[in-house]
Amino acid sequence: MKEKEFIKIIKTTLKSDYIGDDCAYLKDLGIVMTQDSLVEGVHFSRHFATPYQLGFKSVAVNISDICASGAEPKYLTIALSLPHITDTDFIKEFYIGAKKASNGAKIVGGDITGADKIFISVTAIGSTKNRKISARSHARVGQKIVIAGEHGSSALGLNLLKGMYYPRLSEDERFYFTNSHLMPKVQIGFSEQIAKTQKTDYAMTDTSDGLADALFNIAEASKVMLDVDFDKIPYAESLKKITDYEDLILFGGEDYGLIATVDDPQDLTVIGEVKEGNGVKINYPGFSQFFEKNDIERNLYNHFKE
Repeated sequence: MKEKEFIKIIKTTLKSDYIGDDCAYLKDLGIVMTQDSLVEGVHFSRHFATPYQLGFKSVAVNISDICASGAEPKYLTIALSLPHITDTDFIKEFYIGAKKASNGAKIVGGDITGADKIFISVTAIGSTKNRKISARSHARVGQKIVIAGEHGSSALGLNLLKGMYYPRLSEDERFYFTNSHLMPKVQIGFSEQIAKTQKTDYAMTDTSDGLADALFNIAEASKVMLDVDFDKIPYAESLKKITDYEDLILFGGEDYGLIATVDDPQDLTVIGEVKEGNGVKINYPGFSQFFEKNDIERNLYNHFKE
C-alpha cells in the first residue's frame, strides 16, 4: 500500500474537507496548519546528516507546506523522540538549525520523549492575514504554470549520500547536490508574491514528492491538463552529466520547490499552461509525453518503499 492510499482512506473515513492540500485551511481562525514527521532510517541517517542539518530540514519541510498554501509562517512546535544516549550537544545544534530554517516563525513549544531511534515531528501554523490562500482544485484553463526552485538536485544528492558514484561530477558539484538534499531552500518569496498580488483564485503546491507528482496533484484536483515545456524547468546545469537526468528532475523528491497556476504570471518563471483534459503533458525537444495517474504512481517518490 502506498502513501496516497493511506491519505485517501483517512480522508474518506473522517469525511474531511480539510485533508488533501499541503495545509489545512482553518478559515474561521485565519490560519493554516501542517505537520510533518522525519523518522531515522526512513527519511534520514545520522551517518549523512549532522544535528544542525536535521533541525534545519525538519523545520524547512514544514515551512515549505505553509508557503505552498500562500500563508505567512508564524509558529512552530517540535516533538522529539530520542535514544537515551543522545547528548546535550545534539539538542543545542538541532535547535540552532531549526531556528535558522524558521524564516522568522517562532518555535513556541513541543515535546521530548525517549525512543529506540530518532523521531522528529513538527507542527507549523501560518497566518492568512492579507493573503489569498491556494487550493489544488483552483487551476483553470488558460492559467500559466509558474515555478520556483531547482529540481532534481536533492534526488541526486541523496544518491551521492547513499554511495552512488558519478565520475563526471566535481567535488564542488557533489557538495552542492548533497547540500541541496540536506538543507533545502524554501521558496518563501515566491509564495508571498503570489499570495499578495494574485486577484483571482490560484492553485499552488510544493514539490516534496517530485515535480511530476505535484503537477498531477493539481491536474487531478482541478480536472484539467497541465501542459509543460521540459526545457523551461529550472535545474542545475551539471545534472546533464547524469544519465537519465530527466527522471531526477521530474520524479526526484525533496526539492521543496513550488509550482502554481496563475492568471497573472508577472516576472515569475513560466513553464507551461493549464489546458482542457486531464493529466500531465511534458514537451521535450522534438516529442511530447503524456502522464496519467498510473504513470505518476509508478515513479512516485515513496517513503514506504523498502
